[in-house]
Amino acid sequence: MKSEKTPPPSLVQDHYTTLEVASMLGLAVRSVQLMVDRNELEAWKTPGGHRRISRASVEQWINARTGAGGKASSQPAGSGDRAAGAGAPARGRGAPQILLIEDSIHFQNLVTLLVNQHFPGAALHTASDGITGLAMYGQIQPDILIVDILLPGIDGATLITTLRSHPQFARSRLIVVTSLDQEQREPYAFALQGVTVIHKSQLVAELPAILAQSLPTPTA
Repeated sequence: MKSEKTPPPSLVQDHYTTLEVASMLGLAVRSVQLMVDRNELEAWKTPGGHRRISRASVEQWINARTGAGGKASSQPAGSGDRAAGAGAPARGRGAPQILLIEDSIHFQNLVTLLVNQHFPGAALHTASDGITGLAMYGQIQPDILIVDILLPGIDGATLITTLRSHPQFARSRLIVVTSLDQEQREPYAFALQGVTVIHKSQLVAELPAILAQSLPTPTA
């Protein structure tokens, strides 16, 4: 996709402002501007110099990162297959929502296994980088947010700080997972005050109990 081009006539009435896209994806306006600069979103400028972003390119960006072929996925716990419409919340079914933002396939699989075993009624969504995770957070508004500190694109501490500026973040229980020891976490301490932090070596021992404090106990 090319950015900053003259809008096709068919798209003139089918676009968003930069602010609207930022709000929709749960991102900062600057992050959306950078996405346009990287040709991730199709945009043009009005005579007054304001960006307009095509609706189709926004939908394509979301689908690429929340569909079965993208970096992000959504999987109801206990299901062997990825759910269709992966980025969509399952509020209508009353399923608790968990969003995992983790770039390691190994730990994605481990968390999936633990959720499947202990909370089969929950819907687990995964994102492999911070930007995709922010977008999915805005869509899902999960009950539980599990975030790695070291992520590609946006590190976990910056992601947490960004989300705290959004009122809906207050409804989510935040859990940070990391392979960093206490001393290595110091540069990220500004974002970790009052946050539950689990060392990845202790995930199996600690995560189920912590999740149980916030999610309903599954019934037989």
